[in-house]
Amino acid sequence: MSMIVLVRFLQKSSSSVEELARVVVEKKGVPDIIGRAFSFSFLDSCPSFNNKTELKAFPVNSAGTINKNNRIWEVPPEEFDTVIDTNVKGIANVLCHFIPLMITKKQGIVVNMSYGLSRSVAKELLDGMAVVALNPVVINTDMLASCFGTSAALYQAPDAWALKAATMILNLTGAENGASLTV
Repeated sequence: MSMIVLVRFLQKSSSSVEELARVVVEKKGVPDIIGRAFSFSFLDSCPSFNNKTELKAFPVNSAGTINKNNRIWEVPPEEFDTVIDTNVKGIANVLCHFIPLMITKKQGIVVNMSYGLSRSVAKELLDGMAVVALNPVVINTDMLASCFGTSAALYQAPDAWALKAATMILNLTGAENGASLTV
């Protein structure tokens, strides 16, 4: 399972981009997002996150898991439940956690790796807030390797993708609300 929650800085700098990319690659802050009670205490360990007054936007919601390769009718119910709980409910749980915080500040941006839900939620947000769907394209991850085998190595490495994604994420504004973007 992969769930990364990142924080956007008010000040954009090359060190912010590098730190955001490092957090993505190192998978810092991987809460259990299947239930609604989860913690983001990992933010305290990231130097740029310590000054909470500089936080402008909240999560990059990239929950994702996959069942073992199998025919759908042969996937054990527990595996299927984990996929749905993570890939659908996990996204919703993170939104339910962060959007009320964004509403109190009347600002914030959520980046989801989920398209339909992003567009639906975007219509409900206040001006100055945004939910953006981000298509990561194809990245050489353990999940990809489970499906593609050694061919997964032909695709971009997570650290290379993370630098491009961090730059894009740190430049998002409320104007992109409801947009579907590709890194």
